[in-house]
Amino acid sequence: MAVFVRGAAVTRRPFVIVRCTVALVLVAIWIAACGTGGAKRPPTGTPEPDKFLWDRGTDALNKKRWIVAREYFRQLVDSYPQSPYRADAKLGIGDSYLGEGSAEAYVLGINEYREFLSFYPTHTRNYYAQFKLGMAHYYQMRAPARDQTETREAVRELTIFVERFPTSPLTEEGKQHLREAKDRLADSEFAVGQQYFRMKYYPGAIGRLKPLVESDPGYTNRDAAFYILAESLVAVQQPAAALPYFERIVKEFDQSEYLERAQRRIEELKATLKAKGSPS
Repeated sequence: MAVFVRGAAVTRRPFVIVRCTVALVLVAIWIAACGTGGAKRPPTGTPEPDKFLWDRGTDALNKKRWIVAREYFRQLVDSYPQSPYRADAKLGIGDSYLGEGSAEAYVLGINEYREFLSFYPTHTRNYYAQFKLGMAHYYQMRAPARDQTETREAVRELTIFVERFPTSPLTEEGKQHLREAKDRLADSEFAVGQQYFRMKYYPGAIGRLKPLVESDPGYTNRDAAFYILAESLVAVQQPAAALPYFERIVKEFDQSEYLERAQRRIEELKATLKAKGSPS
């Protein structure tokens, strides 16, 4: 399916994860569940059996009894297709997987949230499913020096969340986590540029840092990126190109370890450019 974000269509990945991977994970979860007594069913004659399952599942979820909660929710989803609790139980299944926090559980949780968004495209809790989908990837982000696949997925899904649901009760939290995910990606690029700079391979540093600061103007550590980029440009005899980056440090940061050095550099470069007859 396609989700429209600011006039552009964003194509979702299919909610069904690679079959063999999910099958293996399901087997592992089934084995773990065998010790909990199997499916949870309401007692015979219960007036509202779906509500019984919902209440028990919610209580177990709040107590972090993830497998037990999932058994109640799964029984509700499978046995009461017309229940008003069914959609929320679907989300509860996803939440139980995220609560477990294992790599296998994250895969299954992501699948549950994608299915929810597909099965209930107009549900009032779509914002919650989209937020949790983004967070399932966020929780799996790795250090800047390692593979950033999950970070990119977190950025993608949290961007969809923030843009589709700007007034939801989770939007501010989503924006914060989106910024953190973007910073993780940017830190990965920055580390490479910084290493090039230390090696005095200035074209490489420029090639990494210039696209970084242009593509992500809100990068938290951009003062360091500005400074190293500007110094690299000075090193390759491009003082006029370096000057604006030093000036951005002064303009955008009241406090920065690079502030005083940037101010000195601005004075030096302006004097150099003036002596050469170049515009400042």
